[in-house]
Amino acid sequence: MAEFVRSDPSMWEAVYADPSVPLDRALVRRIIDDQRRPSRRWLYPIARIVSRVLVGAVSVVKRVLPFRWMPLRTMDALCVWFLRRYVSPDAVELLIRHFVVETNLVNFIIRNTDADIPPVTLRPETLAGLGDSAVVEHDVNVYDVLIALDGVPLVRPDTLDVAQLDIPPLDAERWRRRRVRLDIQTALCLMNIPFSMALTVEEYRRAVHSMRFDDSFLEILSLLTGDDTFRHWKLAGMSLWMDSNVDVPRMVYRHALVCEYAHAQLVKLAGGRYPRDTPEDFD
Repeated sequence: MAEFVRSDPSMWEAVYADPSVPLDRALVRRIIDDQRRPSRRWLYPIARIVSRVLVGAVSVVKRVLPFRWMPLRTMDALCVWFLRRYVSPDAVELLIRHFVVETNLVNFIIRNTDADIPPVTLRPETLAGLGDSAVVEHDVNVYDVLIALDGVPLVRPDTLDVAQLDIPPLDAERWRRRRVRLDIQTALCLMNIPFSMALTVEEYRRAVHSMRFDDSFLEILSLLTGDDTFRHWKLAGMSLWMDSNVDVPRMVYRHALVCEYAHAQLVKLAGGRYPRDTPEDFD
């Protein structure tokens, strides 16, 4: 056998080929394409700093003037308008997809425990579905299910209920003309500014802290399924650690990836298969 020699490997090709990533190859490619957008390389580092400075300033001033600076409906309308005009359709689809994926995870836990709470219904299929307080609702769902689990034994049921692990067709309004096509991380940095303005200090703090429950959800999923794989994606983000002075857009992005990994593992346990596309070039 001839010796394999490669002097200039592609980082992106290696990420795409990584067999430890449980995601569908088409989804991996979409995430990689988003990471390779010019805005991710050139605008994101600036947007990240600007966002942290402005959100920090808003947080300080709101402690002196503790009222809602922007109605939630205005925030929703502003964010949907921004997504329609300035964010790439692939990034928008990934964002819509996250709401569906997280709802599927929450409902899996509800259906496989004795939690006294009905399944949640937040499964938007269109860009417009991200309005109507969807962002706030999807954070509140995390708290509601954890509170409902108080005193409930977390043991694997005799038969796992794997209903509603599907992802419906998603409409990111690809037909709409964008002025620019930002990547999802740059978009999150910019959307975090009106988000911090519309929420009260405590609401914003609660929203940020909801992502510290990622490890809690991974542990719960591991106990319910008997699969230790979920524990591999923990970050030691203890829910008892109260700290809102964090890079929120970065946390949101990691949170979305963790949810995708966990969801893919549940689909695998349910008997799903992940089609691998033919090899692609990464220039």
